[in-house]
Amino acid sequence: MIRLDKLTAQAANMTRSQAVAAIKKGRVTVDGSICRVPDQKVGEQAELLLDGQPVTYEKYVYLMMDKPAGYLSATEDTRDPSVTELLPEALQKRSLGIVGRLDKDTTGLLLLTDNGELNHRLTSPRYHMDKVYLATLDVPADGRDVDDFENGMDLGDFTAMPGRLEIDPEDGRNCRVTIREGKFHQVKRMFRACGKTVVALRRISIGGVSLDDTLGAGGWRRLTENEKTFLLANCGLKE
Repeated sequence: MIRLDKLTAQAANMTRSQAVAAIKKGRVTVDGSICRVPDQKVGEQAELLLDGQPVTYEKYVYLMMDKPAGYLSATEDTRDPSVTELLPEALQKRSLGIVGRLDKDTTGLLLLTDNGELNHRLTSPRYHMDKVYLATLDVPADGRDVDDFENGMDLGDFTAMPGRLEIDPEDGRNCRVTIREGKFHQVKRMFRACGKTVVALRRISIGGVSLDDTLGAGGWRRLTENEKTFLLANCGLKE
C-alpha cells in the first residue's frame, strides 16, 4: 500500500504538493471513485485517473542521460551544477541514484534509477558488468598498453581487474576501453600508469545498454521496455 499523494505524484510526474492540490480538488479517482484524502493508502495496482485520464504508477524509474562536461554526477552540490538539475522537478523528487558516476569533465552515458539493487549490481565488481569508454590520449597507445590492461594493474591503493584496450588503427590516440569496475578516475589512472594522459573521456555503455547518440549533451530519456528488461535480466533481477 502507498499514500495516494505519493502514488499520484509519481504516476503523473507531479510534485507532491501538486498531487495534494489535485486530490483535494477532486481531480483524482481511484478504482472509479473520487478520493479527496491525500494520505489515504491505496494499492500500487489501483486504477488511477487524473482529470479522467489514466496515469500509471512506476515503482521504479529507469533513465539514461548523455552527461555533459561541467556537471557533477551527484544529486546536489553547493558549488557546481548537478546532472539531476537537467531533469524535470517531479523526477528530481524521486531520489534517483546515479549508476557509475562520471568525473566532472567526463561525458557520456549515465543511468539513473531508484532501484537500489540494480544500481548495486551494475556498479559492484562482483557482478562483472562491462563499462565501455572512448578515450583520447595525448600520445598513441601501443601493444604494451594492451597487455597491461589485460593483465590488470596495481594502482597503489587497489589492483584494477583485467580490462580490454582496443586501439584505433588509424589514430592510436583514440581507444576503446572496457572495464568491470569504476573506481575514482580509474580509466585515467590506468592510462597514467602506462605513461599516457587522457585528454577526453566518454562512456558509451553500461551493462550492455548503449548510449542513445540522438540525445545530445544533457539530453535524457526513459529506458525502453527492451532496454529495461535486458538490463534487469543481465543483472539477475526481475521487475
